[in-house]
Amino acid sequence: MEKSQAEDYLTSLLNKTLRVTTTDTRMFLGQFKCTDSDRNIILSQTFEYRLPPPPKHLAGEEEETVTMDMTSRYMGLVVVPGEYIERIEVEEFESQMKGKKGVAVAGGKGEEEKEEV
Repeated sequence: MEKSQAEDYLTSLLNKTLRVTTTDTRMFLGQFKCTDSDRNIILSQTFEYRLPPPPKHLAGEEEETVTMDMTSRYMGLVVVPGEYIERIEVEEFESQMKGKKGVAVAGGKGEEEKEEV
């Protein structure tokens, strides 16, 4: 990808909602504001999501399926260090994608499409 194409792509992401997953399994959901040459990402209006600690098993108990909900907290303006970023996803819905060329839209209203960066 040429530099001008990369700049255009990053510009198109400004103020879009990104889902950034880090190496410690945290996930940050916020509006993309900027990045730098070290791949750090700045998000505004950000929520941090963490997996809860695994349940402790007592000896002799039967194994059963456990559903774990992610806990979240509001963090506001956040800098996510580039060295710890594992995955970046753009959160877009069908209504936001109408008129885009080359983007497949999933069926059904309000379905979320993920575009990996």
